[in-house]
Amino acid sequence: MQRTKNNLWMNAKDYFFIVFGIFLYGLGFSAFLNPEQVVIGGMAGLGQDIYYLSQRFFGFGIPVAVTMYAVNLILLAMAYKIVGKQFVIRTLFGATVISFIIGILVPLFPEPFITGQKFMNVILGSILCGMGIGLAFVHNGSTAGTDIVAAMVSKRSNISIGRTMQYMDFCIVSAVWFIVPTATLENVVFGLVTLFIVSMVADFIINTNRQAVQFTIFSPKWKEIANAINNDANRGCTVISGMGWYSKQEVKMLIVMCRKIESVTIFRIIKSIDPNALVTQANVNGVYGKGFDEMKVKLTDDYKQENNENPAENIITEVNTTQNNLTNSKNQV
Repeated sequence: MQRTKNNLWMNAKDYFFIVFGIFLYGLGFSAFLNPEQVVIGGMAGLGQDIYYLSQRFFGFGIPVAVTMYAVNLILLAMAYKIVGKQFVIRTLFGATVISFIIGILVPLFPEPFITGQKFMNVILGSILCGMGIGLAFVHNGSTAGTDIVAAMVSKRSNISIGRTMQYMDFCIVSAVWFIVPTATLENVVFGLVTLFIVSMVADFIINTNRQAVQFTIFSPKWKEIANAINNDANRGCTVISGMGWYSKQEVKMLIVMCRKIESVTIFRIIKSIDPNALVTQANVNGVYGKGFDEMKVKLTDDYKQENNENPAENIITEVNTTQNNLTNSKNQV
């Protein structure tokens, strides 16, 4: 019962931040980028291309939100058998919310939020879009769009999802030069700058959420250092035995995981005990488990049923299998 309540709370929190992230994306696009005729990547950029194309040949522009939702539904229908049900359901939620928000916000901003400052609008709009994408991805969300096509391509070929999205976004941004008569090379350059900033900010948001460091410590006073890290920094240590090849002496190596903000404390402990200790520090994208972040991976129903029906039986089976393997090995010897 308690686990069910926790899952409900985590799901509610995830969906709240997904919607908030998509709102930031919609605000950055609608208030800063779209009024400046800067085409961005993804379905929003494709919607801009179709808007300008229909306005040029038919005299009216098909709203960006309508194009986004229609194309996303077509892509999801095509991707259903390739990428699976869970991906389609999760992406459909993101596609619906982002189309709804952009459909509301675009008419509210016929002019740029900051008039006469195109460069500033591009920078601020790109930052908001990157923050929105990063928040959505951190909480297991999706903004739909070209990642649907990228997921389909990656299933059928060796091309990575990131590489596929780069190719598609470049084509979408570059197309504005041929579609809009008044577009200049400046529009294309600003679009490419937007892609770069959005990607950088999204990566920053995703990686900042789980920044951690790993220390590797070599010292003859490893016991004192390990005890101090346990007691003063409240972090665990793993002791690994090794041998220095130059000295041919046995050495002990400490492995410590901690959050980035705790690294100064670890350094102070090491220096106070052994200033000559050999220490390496490496950035880690994420550390999950007790004392760190919880793994925010949603298991499928089949996986839950397979692994949680009778955990004790699974453990007994594994032990019996191990014993049988050992017995067979002895008989062979």
